[in-house]
Amino acid sequence: MSKIIFIAHDGSRREVPGTDGESLMEAAIGNRVPGIDADCGGSCACATCHVTILEPWQSKLTPMGKDERAMLEAVSDPDPTSRLACQIRFSAALDGIEVRTPASQH
Repeated sequence: MSKIIFIAHDGSRREVPGTDGESLMEAAIGNRVPGIDADCGGSCACATCHVTILEPWQSKLTPMGKDERAMLEAVSDPDPTSRLACQIRFSAALDGIEVRTPASQH
C-alpha cells in the first residue's frame, strides 16, 4: 500500500494511505491528521494545509503556481520548503513522502 507520512511539530509521525490523484490535504483530512485544517476545502484560498516538504521529495513535486506562492506569503512561519498540501497530488513517485506540519497549525 502507498503511504504518506505526516510529521507533527513535536516529532510524532502519522502514516496514512496515499491514493493516486488525491491531494495530500485530502489524505490528511480523510485520516484526521492533526495540523491540517483545510478550511477552504482545497481551493488554495486559506493556507491552513501548510506543510514543509522534506528532501528528497521536493524535487519530485510539480512546481508551485502563483496562487500557491501568494497564499504561502500569508503563513506565520514560511520556509523555503513550504507548500500547500492541497496543491500536491499523490502519485506512485511520492510513495513514502514525508511532510511536516508547522506548530502554528496545531
